Amino acid sequence: MTPELTILGWTLVLALVQIMLPSLFRTRETGTAYNVSARDGAGPPVGKITGRLQRAQANLFETLPLFAAAVLIIHVTAQESTLTLYGAALYLAARVIYVPLYAFGIPVVRTLVWLVSVAGLLMLLWAILVR
Repeated sequence: MTPELTILGWTLVLALVQIMLPSLFRTRETGTAYNVSARDGAGPPVGKITGRLQRAQANLFETLPLFAAAVLIIHVTAQESTLTLYGAALYLAARVIYVPLYAFGIPVVRTLVWLVSVAGLLMLLWAILVR
């Protein structure tokens, strides 16, 4: 398995973590009884951290299909290179750092880290489209 595919695998682990985190925080807010119920009625308002974690998750899910497709195209076409390795690693590292920055409400740095993840994605696209 190529390093890029391994990084994709770890990015999927991150996606699972980002699915679980808001759920855990929401259960703390509402209690287990509400969480395992049918939740037909509106629950209490979402707390700040839970809301931030939900938004961070949605943000990951906006670019994750692009990242996965890029890594798979690179693998299938045997275009692995230093550029693709660094691009994939940069994407994952930035996405990992992004979660606590968003959860703790750190504004400007969070956006800069998001831009780093996009730079990693652009490195992959560059390798596919320009090389």
